[in-house]
Amino acid sequence: MEASINTSFSSSLSAAALSRLAHDIRQWAQVLGFADCRISGLELGSAPQQLRDWLARGWHGDMEYLARHAELRADPTLLLPAALRAICVTMPYLSDSTDWREREWQALESPLTAQVSLYARGRDYHKVLRTRLQTLAERIAQVLPHEHRVFTDSAPVMEVELARQAGIGWRGKHTLLLNRHGGSMFFLGEILTSLPLPVDEPGPEHCGSCQACLDICPTQAIVAPYQLDARRCISYLTIEHHGSIPLELRPLMGNRIYGCDDCQLVCPWNKYAQASTVQDFSPRAELTHNHLLHLWSWDEASFLHKTQGSAIRRIGYERWRRNLAVALGNALHHSPLSQIERDQIRTALEQALLHAGALVQEHITWALQTPPHNAVYSSSGATHRG
Repeated sequence: MEASINTSFSSSLSAAALSRLAHDIRQWAQVLGFADCRISGLELGSAPQQLRDWLARGWHGDMEYLARHAELRADPTLLLPAALRAICVTMPYLSDSTDWREREWQALESPLTAQVSLYARGRDYHKVLRTRLQTLAERIAQVLPHEHRVFTDSAPVMEVELARQAGIGWRGKHTLLLNRHGGSMFFLGEILTSLPLPVDEPGPEHCGSCQACLDICPTQAIVAPYQLDARRCISYLTIEHHGSIPLELRPLMGNRIYGCDDCQLVCPWNKYAQASTVQDFSPRAELTHNHLLHLWSWDEASFLHKTQGSAIRRIGYERWRRNLAVALGNALHHSPLSQIERDQIRTALEQALLHAGALVQEHITWALQTPPHNAVYSSSGATHRG
């Protein structure tokens, strides 16, 4: 009954009234901390087939949920049958947009500095965006009742494609969404709604002949423009992958222990990246350029306490230690370290070896061995095959 009432009510609205409502929605979104808010239809064009082709190549690795829910992604009305539009929003997450790239490159060049992806240094964005999106959806409902459902990378929604069609930006060659006024340093969120709001138009692409993201990728995971083999991606390896990290990729990870920002750091459009106005995204000191050995000293209780409310907690203590072991191994065999630093790393690894689980033990053993000869640190801060 409610669906029929809402449909009847919304269909009786004039185009002018719906246009005014869309304008108001953008204003309400801005008050809630969203940098951009636009509206798209639900036709996804060739994106679902591109996803199927990507899955067929096996490039999703362990992320079986992507294959399991592929058809749901292809049709948003399977998630909300009454849906007519997607209200797409962005929220920046940089705490400081001044000289941030220089600071990150410097950290990547410091082998004992633990590098956590910028987006993960504050509060878990899923919680922050979902709460604010729900507030926005309910604010709309006060003016006009509607069926709705909110998403923040929390369900099988092709959010990049919806945002692209809404005109928020274009898909970069690294496969992330790019915006002329904010680069790629923002989160995406959506509200599926039954309201027949006017839609925005997609804009042009602006990558041109640039392929800096392809060239900088430490593991060459961006195999071609717009083509990402997630199995090689450091973000995948340190976050999504549950098992042993492939031997040939470990030296290339450098000091990256959770995620990787290299393709974003090098992107020219990120000189326009905006600072967040949301306090929740302020970086935690423990997760920002900390010493690898300090993080290695955490027991499981410390890990759970210090990552409370953080996206990092979901990988669990074992994978956290796995990632740290790889980074410590890479640091151990990095020539600029002093002998004292090398001894400290070796002692810390050896002391942990006896009580480690099988997965972590394997990576500690690797870290203590003679280093492979195919990894060197470049002056740009990225690691490459030598």
